[in-house]
Amino acid sequence: MIEHVLDFISQLTPFWIYVALFFFSFIENVFPPSPSDLVVVVGGSLIGTGELHFIPTLFVTTIGSVIGFMTLFFIGTQLDRKIIQAGKIKFISIEALTKVELWFKKWGYWIILANRFLPGTRSVISFFAGLSELDFKKTAIYAGISAFIWNAVIIYLGLIFGNNIEVIDKFLSTYGNIAWIITGLLAALVALRLIFKKRKTQT
Repeated sequence: MIEHVLDFISQLTPFWIYVALFFFSFIENVFPPSPSDLVVVVGGSLIGTGELHFIPTLFVTTIGSVIGFMTLFFIGTQLDRKIIQAGKIKFISIEALTKVELWFKKWGYWIILANRFLPGTRSVISFFAGLSELDFKKTAIYAGISAFIWNAVIIYLGLIFGNNIEVIDKFLSTYGNIAWIITGLLAALVALRLIFKKRKTQT
């Protein structure tokens, strides 16, 4: 499936490639999972051929990511927490929401700054930020910085490795697995700390 998507994008004119990069960057935040990172990597590889340019590619992917992030943020502001806890929104699990809630209690807005580097929880973070009614402008700025840095990295990877998408796909998969383990451990540590703190206040 992904091979067909990537082949299709590489055959488009530069204008429509930029449109596709924007679309995939946007849609990943709203309807995960999506192969947006690999699509952005393809955009980076096309910079090396002269079809695209670095700054416009970074701009459209970052704007797409931020708009997607803030779309789910807005949806989060409109919904009741009970809907999530009832499991009525399938792509956001109760477990993921609980994990992100623990992160916000510990690190606050820093979680939004790190959201692009936390695989599997990006949409949950934006949704929970809206559910918690965090400041819209501050959230958008932090989301923009996070998207800018992450997209710059993977665009550069595409530029360096060219059409060898398999290498980058393997790298992103390995990174994702490691990041999942680290974030899981951090969430467990935060949960334990909160439990011990609660017990201490009760005694």
